[in-house]
Amino acid sequence: MTDSIPFALVDVFTDRPLEGNPLALVPDADTLPEALLPRIAGEFNQAETTFLLRPTQAGADWRLRSFTAAGVEVFGAGHNALGAWWWLAATDRLGQHRGDGLWHQQLGSAVLPVTVTAQPDGLIDVSMRQQPAEYGEELTDLAELADALGVNSDSLGAAKDLPVAQVVSTGAAHLMVGLRDRHTVDSATPDAARLRKLLPDVGGQGVYLYALDPAEANAHAHTRFVNPVAGITEDPATGSAAGPLASLLHHHGRAGDNVTIVQGHTLNRPSRIQVTTAGEAPCVIGRAALAATGQLCMPQ
Repeated sequence: MTDSIPFALVDVFTDRPLEGNPLALVPDADTLPEALLPRIAGEFNQAETTFLLRPTQAGADWRLRSFTAAGVEVFGAGHNALGAWWWLAATDRLGQHRGDGLWHQQLGSAVLPVTVTAQPDGLIDVSMRQQPAEYGEELTDLAELADALGVNSDSLGAAKDLPVAQVVSTGAAHLMVGLRDRHTVDSATPDAARLRKLLPDVGGQGVYLYALDPAEANAHAHTRFVNPVAGITEDPATGSAAGPLASLLHHHGRAGDNVTIVQGHTLNRPSRIQVTTAGEAPCVIGRAALAATGQLCMPQ
């Protein structure tokens, strides 16, 4: 005998299916045993699977728990959260006008605001406030970093006035690594085992490679993301890393209050991530598209 639970696949940071970053979403997950959550995430085998639950913190409307395919729980406000709020609005789980208004999400112990905006054409924009940027350690063993990324040492550094490799967190601590140009970003061959040895020394989780010469119009950075600590080989769109990068560029005068980051080209899943840095904390803005729905069979 088996029970079944509904699920959805949502493509995030795009408005068309089969682009952007795919997210597995499991609503009404309060009754699922704790031990099943990472196993379900492993079954979907997506970069992240998000479970929607009732909040346990005052002021929150929904609690979100996200796990990587390797079963690691993550707490950043990225595509995992944006896709969940888009689905809540698109399926009328937020009430009238497709949830238009201000909401609050619980991620771990943090409660953060989310704004849902229903556009006249039926599309839905989701804006998520992350935590204020914290600038962490810089990685100084650049020769080892270059080898771990499969690039030449002289291609490290996006600009002279930017740190080559610094950990920045807006909820999840990732290592921002600047490279000479987008071709170097695309040709890098990250070695997960070597990066896993480097990242703990500076308190980083994932690695966000970026260059300041994106091919797309009105964009500021061309990026790729890997997270060997959480078992993510490569991610096509990473909101939890885009917030830190936008904050870093803004902090050093390399970008204004509105930053556009492109990602996913090497995976043939192009994504555009909008970030505003006008307040004390960055806001990540994006859309999503429904790719699939179904029932997951569970053992009793």
